[in-house]
Amino acid sequence: MKGQDVLLLLKLVSLQRQEKHLNGAENLRPRPELWQDWDITEEETLKQKGIIEFSEIEAYRESLYTVRSLEKATGISKTQIAESVKRCTDIGLAKKDRKYGVPRTNKKSLLEFVIYGIKYVFPVRMGELTRGIATSFSAPVLNEKLFSSGELIAVWPDERAKSKGLKVIPLFHSVPYAVRQDGDLYAMLALVDAIRLGNQREAGLAANMLENMFTER
Repeated sequence: MKGQDVLLLLKLVSLQRQEKHLNGAENLRPRPELWQDWDITEEETLKQKGIIEFSEIEAYRESLYTVRSLEKATGISKTQIAESVKRCTDIGLAKKDRKYGVPRTNKKSLLEFVIYGIKYVFPVRMGELTRGIATSFSAPVLNEKLFSSGELIAVWPDERAKSKGLKVIPLFHSVPYAVRQDGDLYAMLALVDAIRLGNQREAGLAANMLENMFTER
């Protein structure tokens, strides 16, 4: 398993949540100002506000689940995406939607892997001070639920970001690019980092929040 596999699987979870949004479950989409930690372009603002989106869910599925669109959304190459989908399907972390034919994340299995295995497969530690996007306990999804004692925050290196903190290498190099376009993806990846970096209590809180995102109706 590779780091881009986790990024892609979480992106597929986010796309499925967005399908529910198009069906009227608007509460599933976080407001951009609650999770943004970087300077933003006009196009990105429009995307986050839902102005640039498809009006029909069939067109949405057909367009956004293609290898080309997934490459544009995640920064993972088309070849790597195809290999990742096959690899994740072979080990039971992904499956093909029987009705629509698009790739889906096996959310139950992915959650089990993230909670019990990811910190061993993808160990992480904080490095030197740098500018970057806040992650783990410092990200907006968690920073009001866990109170730090003044330590430097954890960040993914990114020149456009607003924060400064200790460097954390993301699961894949394109994570900062991918999360600028998708608040749900940012929240989920930050929660995954909290599980990778945190103690038992902190990791448990992040795991519960991630499970809630996976299972929201």
